[in-house]
Amino acid sequence: MIDYLQTIFVVVIAMVYVQAEKSKVIPPYIKQCIRNDPKLNECLAAEINHLRPYLKEGIDEIELPPVEPFRMDSLSLAITGGSNGYKITLRDIDLFGASNFSIQKVLLRPNAPFEGKVRIPKMTMDAKYASTGVLLVLPANGNGSFHADLGDVTATVKGIVSSYYKDTEKYYNLDFLEVDLVIKKAYMVVSKVNNNRIIVEATNLFLRENGQEVLQVMMPQLRSKLAAIFKTIVNQLLTHVPADTFFSN
Repeated sequence: MIDYLQTIFVVVIAMVYVQAEKSKVIPPYIKQCIRNDPKLNECLAAEINHLRPYLKEGIDEIELPPVEPFRMDSLSLAITGGSNGYKITLRDIDLFGASNFSIQKVLLRPNAPFEGKVRIPKMTMDAKYASTGVLLVLPANGNGSFHADLGDVTATVKGIVSSYYKDTEKYYNLDFLEVDLVIKKAYMVVSKVNNNRIIVEATNLFLRENGQEVLQVMMPQLRSKLAAIFKTIVNQLLTHVPADTFFSN
């Protein structure tokens, strides 16, 4: 009789477990992968691409607002050297277009950082502009508006993910993220600099002829700030979604 009751108890527990597993609702923004899939890297790339429209619109249940525009506080650029060197400061920066990413490749390796390649067709940047120094023999002190079109963008990302347990459930955390950018096309322009047409025309001539050089000066800060933004977005997702939700078995 005891053995019979034990058997019934085990069966009931198993049924409850199976029912609980079935009752887990997979959020629409999650495209699950099979954990031991030989093409797991390809599946993870598709899973991240599946997230794209949800990130753009925001996901209320994980308290993630729309990611567009990406907002950065400032970029400080020393364009030319010397005591009167031309320096630019960009503030209150809005970056549009980064959510139109396409994951080209994901590479997971045991005991090594993950790697990924991301393509972004176009990004635009709007910011408040301030400059000091001398540009093309003209005093260039002024304040105005800055706009940039950045095209054919490729980002190579490397990162480290750890795991932890919360209320008996396993979660992931993105501990470190590094972003390297290649931007093949850059068009930059300023406007309304002290309402001085001469400064505006001289600055835009310089930016038109030296856009890639200005971009290279900007790049270390841009990489660092984008990595911080991406890391915050990813961890907002990982904090709210248990690790097992990403996999179907």
